[in-house]
Amino acid sequence: MTQTTPRRIMRTTAHGSESEADQLVTEAPLEMRLGNTPLAVLMRTPGDDADLLVGFAITEGIVLGPDEVAKVQAIEGDPEENRWEIVLAEGVAIDPEQFRRNLYTSSSCGVCGKASIDALKVGAPEPPSGPLLDPATVLGLPSKMRRLQATFEVTGGQHAAAVFDAGGRLLAVKEDVGRHNAVDKVIGSLARQQWPIGEVILLVSGRVSFEIVQKAAVAGIPVVGGVSAASSLAVETAEELGLTVIGFLRDESFNVYAGHERISGT
Repeated sequence: MTQTTPRRIMRTTAHGSESEADQLVTEAPLEMRLGNTPLAVLMRTPGDDADLLVGFAITEGIVLGPDEVAKVQAIEGDPEENRWEIVLAEGVAIDPEQFRRNLYTSSSCGVCGKASIDALKVGAPEPPSGPLLDPATVLGLPSKMRRLQATFEVTGGQHAAAVFDAGGRLLAVKEDVGRHNAVDKVIGSLARQQWPIGEVILLVSGRVSFEIVQKAAVAGIPVVGGVSAASSLAVETAEELGLTVIGFLRDESFNVYAGHERISGT
């Protein structure tokens, strides 16, 4: 299954309509299992599914780190590979029922099926004290991410999440129809390479919501930025957990909503 789906559309302007070919972002369900127990159904863009599930398992507190996962694999007999299984490392025992969601998770909602915000307060490690960031470095991050949003360029329908080091070097970027999925994909990708992830910056292509901050905190990421606004609960959570939140990161300025001590000169 590809990340884009061709479709004929009617292009309409003030001068009339005509049929033309277009590309839509692909959205399809992914069933996640822990052993033989289904945990959740994620509406995602196919691709980087192993990264998505490792990231989801970490940011939802299902596992404490990638070392608790032996492997992630597509379940045999599904030609579209929409059913995947997390196999735990030897000696790791988890009751899947405590994490099982009763509702599917849509591409626009990262917390559907949770009983309350209190249930989302999974244990987060104390974040690193750094990094100390130069404002000029921060201002350069969105353009670096934007250049690698290949599916967005074709469809206009993809969110993106990227992780950078303190010097502004891009470590990973992922796209998905769901903002939360993009975050899980990029966290999962890095976690499979290095753990803990370290003093890095998570940048998202939209707003900074509570769920984004929560996922960053559980993954030990100290700085979260977005090209759009931050929500009140995202900022309150960041202050409580010791994270830095940056919003409206575009053009020649940005807002620091929490954790300004990590931005030099503020």
